Parts: sequence; structure tokens; C-alpha cells
Amino acid sequence: MTAATTCGALTVKGAMPPAYQQILTAEAADFIAELVRAYRPQLKMLLQARQSRQAQFDAGALPDFLPETAAIRQGEWQVAALPKDLQDRRVEITGPVDRKMIINALNADVKVFMADFEDSQTPSWDGVIEGQINLRDANLGTISYTDPQSGKHYALKDNPALLIARVRGLHLWEKHIELDGEQVPGGLVDFALYFYHNYQTRMQQGTGVYYYVPKLQSHLEAKWWDDIFRHTEQKFAVPIGTIRATVLIETLPAAFEMDEILYMMKDHIAALNCGRWDYIFSYIKTLNNHPDRILPDRQVVTMHKPFLNAYSRLLVKTCHKRGALAMGGMAAFIPAKDPAANAAILERVTADKELEARNGHDGTWVAHPGLAATANGVFAKYLTDKPNQLHISRAEDAPITAAELLAPCDGERTEAGMRTNIRVALQYLAAWISGKGCVPIYGLMEDAATAEISRTSIWQWIKHGKSLSNGKLITKALFASFLEEEAKVVLAEVGSEVWQSQNFDRAQALLLDITTADQLVDFLTLPAYALLD
Repeated sequence: MTAATTCGALTVKGAMPPAYQQILTAEAADFIAELVRAYRPQLKMLLQARQSRQAQFDAGALPDFLPETAAIRQGEWQVAALPKDLQDRRVEITGPVDRKMIINALNADVKVFMADFEDSQTPSWDGVIEGQINLRDANLGTISYTDPQSGKHYALKDNPALLIARVRGLHLWEKHIELDGEQVPGGLVDFALYFYHNYQTRMQQGTGVYYYVPKLQSHLEAKWWDDIFRHTEQKFAVPIGTIRATVLIETLPAAFEMDEILYMMKDHIAALNCGRWDYIFSYIKTLNNHPDRILPDRQVVTMHKPFLNAYSRLLVKTCHKRGALAMGGMAAFIPAKDPAANAAILERVTADKELEARNGHDGTWVAHPGLAATANGVFAKYLTDKPNQLHISRAEDAPITAAELLAPCDGERTEAGMRTNIRVALQYLAAWISGKGCVPIYGLMEDAATAEISRTSIWQWIKHGKSLSNGKLITKALFASFLEEEAKVVLAEVGSEVWQSQNFDRAQALLLDITTADQLVDFLTLPAYALLD
């Protein structure tokens, strides 16, 4: 690691070339330090509360709606009115804060680009700071890129998509920055630098500073963010509500606190989003000790499954009752070159988006610009003369119960499915350690969430002594042998040069460790982060 330097009140353990010094200025560093000193102690308490709550689930309890917040759920209240530029979000594209990716995403036929410091971005030092440079330039409208290999030039078109930045989750710390001898929260670094360098530009353009907030597990964590938003607005003397957040409901505990999350952030919230892949991962993790709640092959856990469809409908009903938008989930497919294969992909995407639109969602996510036309076509049928579906209240629906949200999921555990999970997790981990957090694998755009499902489902099968559909008992030894075999398959697919240059040996060792550990590792990105420079 680079020798430490001092920047304002912070100790920086990453390189600081001149371009980085334009981002991590003394004033920006002092703003980060102010937020960290004010909110890091409470964050530690919130993370400890997560552990205590998980211990209750491990001991046999199940998530449920909170009796102590019943008055919020039963009360008549609304979130603050939506700004005009957040009212039509029918199709959004997501991706990392890579310079070329940002330009292509902002130029895509979508309403919103979510620039991601989280699941599709490896938080290397260069990735974090260059991402902030890229977003500053994108907001200024000056961003451009020339590919050094092809010479192709990329620049913004007129009327680019609306930019929203996703910060890192509360569990992720920034090891390259310390304050008072301790690491600082990664999400606070992302939030503070993005606000500091862009709020004036965006306000001059007649818009606000918009964020996606990931992986919340409780309304108290939402309040933590709301306090930070309010602190920031008051410090910089901008109107309350300049900052607007879309919160991903991508953990099982948060699904039981949607009303409360909206209420805690009601001056600052714009929408909730069905982060479906992380939600499936959270279902496995939260209920990991419950042998009657084990998921089948990842490939068959679709939004048609009762527990996922109930979650989608509850999110729509809750948001629309309170005046917030209800965003749908990710279509992770990548268009295929073969016309027949591509037609099959677009048919699946259409069916997925039809389900979301019928449920009342206001918009949806795609991972690739080539899917934008399909998603737009579906939502155009439902948004003929309106920017959203806030008029769909679902008030006539029967109340969605805890039992529905927790319903066991049928389906097989196949050897082919397990082997595919191993190859996906291995390739994703290798890419992540090598600095790439968003990777096309077997026709899908994989990020940390999908890799998490792959490894945690196998871990849970091992823990509870489950068998594959062909009768093989799923053990640590079986996983280790499959991993050896599938590693050879991946080596043949990628070639020895790529294998050596992209950390596959380290990824294989890490995947073996975390999948055969006696205790479930909370996030694969935590041990993987230790392997990053």
C-alpha cells in the first residue's frame, strides 16, 4: 500500500496524483471527517444491532412486522412531493463508474443511469477516486473518452439520462482513508465526495443531488442516512429535499419495514426499489439456520415464486400509498449475437417486465443498453398518458402476510445448477479481485449479488445435509471436488494467460474457504477486499 499522506483531517493510504488531489481536497476531506466523527459511532451500533438480530433468527425466530411501529404503518402520511425529473423513471440502466461505461449508459435510451460505487464496482482506490472524477465530468457535461486500443471516441449526446449515484453499503469500510486511527465508512466517502463536487452544478441545472442507498436492514439505518442528508443540506445552506434517495429493498428484514423506511426518510425519499438478486441472497442468509426455507437452483428462483411476487406487490402497495415510486428489478441478460438466441432472451425479458408492470411498478432496471427498447416497449403500454403508475394503489388487495413473504420455495437442486453456480462465483471473484465488479458470464451480467446467491446457496445445502436431485449428498468434500473440476473447465474457457493474470488461483482458494466455512461469511466482498491493493 502507498505511504500515508495527510489530507485535511484524514490520513490517506492511497496514491494522490494531481487529478486525485482535485477530488480529495482539504475542504472535501474535512467534510468527510465531519460526517465520520458525527455518524461513525452510531453506525457501529447499527451494525452490532444487525448481528444481534441475526442471532435471533439463527435461534429460530422469523422476521415479522414490528409491533412497536404499528402506528406508522397505520397512519395517514405522505412522503414529500417528487421533483419533476424523478417522476418518469420507466427504464433505468445500471453499471460501474468506469468512464466509457458512464458515457454509454447516459447515452442509452433510458430515463436514468444509476452510477454504481457498490455491487458492480470493485472499490479499489483508483476505482473510487477516478469514479468521482468521472461523475464530476459527467455532471459538467464535459466527459469524453478515447479508447487507447481502437481509437474510438466517446462523448455525451444531447439530453442524456438522469444521473443517480449509488453509494456503498453500510458494511463496507474504506481502508485507504483513516480518521483518528480508524477506517471510515465507504458509503460516507462516496456520499460526501459526490455531494461536495456536484451539488452546485446540479442545482444550477435545476435538479437535485440524487442517490441510491443499498442493503438497508432497518428503518433505524434509514434514519441514520436521513440525519446525514439533513446535516449536509444545513451545512451547505441548500433547501431540505435537495438530496433525494431511492432505497433498495434488497434484504429480507427491510421488506417488513418498508413503511417505516419511507417514514424516516419522508423529506428525502423518492422511491423504493426491488433489488431482487440481493433479496434472494438475503433470504438465504437471514434464514440460513432454518432447514425448511432452503432455496433450489438459482436459475429457477424467478419473480413468479410466491415469496418474491408477494415482496414485489407489497413494495408497490406501500410506495403508492405514501406517494413514492416503486421501482422494479434488474434484467441481467445480455443480448446475444445469434438471432434465435437473442429472440429467446428478449421474450424472457418481456415476460419479466410485463409481470412488474402488471404488479404496478413505475419502472424497471436493465443491465445492457440492448435491452432498453424491450423494457421501454412494455412500460409504454402501461404509461400511455402518465409518467408513472402512482394511481395503481393495490388497496383492494388482501394484506400481504409475513407467511407469504417467508414462503418456502419449491424446485430442484441439480448437479448442473450447482456446477454452474461454482463456475459463476469463481469467475466473478477472480474479476472482482482483479478490479472489475461487473462481468458478463454465460449471457448474464453478473455482479456481487448474483455471485453471493451462487456461493451461499451451496453453503446452506452443505450445512443442512441436502442432496442433489441425482441423489448425491452435498458435502464440503463434494463441493471441493466439484470446484477442482469446474476450475479446469473455466481454465479451458478463459485460457492460461487470463487465468494467471486475473487472480483465478486466489479466487479459487477464497471460494473454497468461504463456502466450506462453519459460519456463513456475511459478504464475499469483505474477505475479497483484503486482497485488493
